[in-house]
Amino acid sequence: MSVFVDDDTRVVVQGITGGEGGFHAEQMIEYGTNVVAGAVPGKGGQEAAGVPVYDTVSAAAAAEDADASVIFVPPAFAGDAIFEALDADLDLAVAITEGIPTQDMAKVNRGLADTDTRLLGPNCPGIITPGEAKLGILPGNIFADGNVGLVSRSGTPTYQVVDNPTERGIGPTTATGISGEPIIGTALVDAAEQFEHTHQHNGVVMCGEIGGEDEEQAARFVRDHMDTPVTGFIAGRTAPPGKRMGHAGAIVSGSGTGTAASKIEALNDAGVPVGDTPEEVADHVERIL
Repeated sequence: MSVFVDDDTRVVVQGITGGEGGFHAEQMIEYGTNVVAGAVPGKGGQEAAGVPVYDTVSAAAAAEDADASVIFVPPAFAGDAIFEALDADLDLAVAITEGIPTQDMAKVNRGLADTDTRLLGPNCPGIITPGEAKLGILPGNIFADGNVGLVSRSGTPTYQVVDNPTERGIGPTTATGISGEPIIGTALVDAAEQFEHTHQHNGVVMCGEIGGEDEEQAARFVRDHMDTPVTGFIAGRTAPPGKRMGHAGAIVSGSGTGTAASKIEALNDAGVPVGDTPEEVADHVERIL
């Protein structure tokens, strides 16, 4: 059973008239995603990627009965674009944009407390329910339908972690990229809770990375609240203290917090096997199914 998106999800693409937005809107439509509209201020009345464009997300949602948005808007304007999605009372907003100023995301974070809209990202690859819908930039061809939930803080390692189980006939119900930024809308715990509550997953894969304490918090949640078996992978385990990776949140403090070792230890203590390589993750997935 999928979480967050399925073949009934009706999507607005914010920034659809731009190069990135237009390209990925077409890719999403080609995959089968129900993209029903675009939203770009001042471009209302036009058409892009074969769908109507509206000036605002609220207008698009009202006219096309949309319940989700994907945000391809330049960093300086992306914070406002997220607020626009929140104000439209959508079920889900997926912010692909990277480089959003931290102060803008701090405001968004406060705004999330006043809405039921779920935010994925920013600076995330998006979400996919194989064979039903994908929102974002995930390459649909590497995903096959299955019964394992996947949540990832990292980007490219996600594709590697997906590829090995897929070659063995094991696919995800839904694969969710949540981002490794310091301020995000959905954390590992949030996604794990959703997978657990659907009761339709035979396993969950958590793909983490150095920096922050998301994995340690998720380990405690798994230990105390999950019956579904979980396996994990941590990217950046060879990074020296203080090394900054591709995400602003992926910074090892030097005090031991946020290191690969601390995350692996926390997950192991919670009964979560952590693969040294994506292939080992696939081995663990096979064992827990």
